[in-house]
Amino acid sequence: MSPSPDLQARRPRADLDEHLSLLRRRWLLLVGCVVVGGTAGLALLRATPPAYTAVTQVLVTPVDGQDQSNQVSNRQREPLNLDTEAQIAQSAVVSARVAQALRIPAPQPVEVSVPPNSAVLWISVTAPEPVTAAAQSRAYADAYLANRRESARAATAERQQAVAAKLKQVQAALDAAVKEAGRLIKGSAEHTIATQRQSMLNRQAASLTLKYDALRTIAVTPGSVISEALPPARPSSPSLPLFLGTGLMAGLLLGAAAAYARDRLDTRLRTAADVERLTGLPVLTDLSASREHGVLHELACAVVASCPGKRLLVRSLPADLYASSLAEPLAVSAPLSVLDGSDVRDLARADAALVLVGLGRVASTEVVAAVRQLDRHGVPVVGVVTATDAVPEFVPLLDPRTHTPLGKLVATGELQVSVSAETTPMQSFHHRQRKQT
Repeated sequence: MSPSPDLQARRPRADLDEHLSLLRRRWLLLVGCVVVGGTAGLALLRATPPAYTAVTQVLVTPVDGQDQSNQVSNRQREPLNLDTEAQIAQSAVVSARVAQALRIPAPQPVEVSVPPNSAVLWISVTAPEPVTAAAQSRAYADAYLANRRESARAATAERQQAVAAKLKQVQAALDAAVKEAGRLIKGSAEHTIATQRQSMLNRQAASLTLKYDALRTIAVTPGSVISEALPPARPSSPSLPLFLGTGLMAGLLLGAAAAYARDRLDTRLRTAADVERLTGLPVLTDLSASREHGVLHELACAVVASCPGKRLLVRSLPADLYASSLAEPLAVSAPLSVLDGSDVRDLARADAALVLVGLGRVASTEVVAAVRQLDRHGVPVVGVVTATDAVPEFVPLLDPRTHTPLGKLVATGELQVSVSAETTPMQSFHHRQRKQT
């Protein structure tokens, strides 16, 4: 059977309250871990050497005939494929050019980004020194443009060679066609075909000549630097918000995990809520807090209402709680025979039991063990009373009566007050007090 909708709606809220309650109970451990995490983040910030980032902006212009076209989209509206150009700027060929230009074994790694809807490359280099970062960023930009320029010129030269070779073939074919047409008889069909072929070859030769001249006049413009890198005034890393935020977040997660682990492993009862949460027993009253008017009366009412008989066994945990010199006895009137367990017959005579728990001195396992022991003897537990420096005294100790013969009681007149067999010790005690007054 599935749970009711109301129960399903209350479960997330109940789980959240339980988690928040756990964190409130272990707030000191949680705050300590957060402080340690923040301190560790600041220490790591101080230990991390500073790094400087310099950026050079390069405007890339298309080179006719050799650039790969790019599909126009919302992100990239330029016909030039800048993603490919960014990979070329980070290639080993460009890096080797930078190392050769700066005369260093190996330059710092480069990062190339492409802003949306632009034909600009942001070439950034991070180095321990600001001057080094700026110099290498400019070197990467110059090396990229030089490589792009050489690649464009090489591609143009190859195209010129291909056009020149084709033009040479057409010229040779044209010369052969002219010679063949001179040997044929004018007006014949063969002569007409040769003339048409000659005209076609003339048109091809003229077209190839124009293309070759166009290739020779192409101006190779791979791009230009629109913003040179300057030595940065402040380091780009380490970042205080990043390190501190990471440390605090790590400390928060570690503190939450430690709080959960500590709460699961710690069985000591420190508050009345811990008693109900770890043992499942109802807390009738908490005498560790400030006592309001009527608390003791409500305690007596709850005990009388819960006790199925007339004999109530008070079980103190720890056993010396009532004997503590710090304890403040509180008189609680209840029409019950209250047993303190000092007599070996108390456990057998008890109709119910009340567990008195000293907060901060008892673990939940001890309370559970005591409840199981009472349950094995058929004594139900009506509830728990928590205390620290004040414990309830349900029955004040009665003064031991001296044995007096029945005849002497009649002669002295002390037998005038009769106590019924159903009168409890508490009622007898109150009756004696009224008589004395």
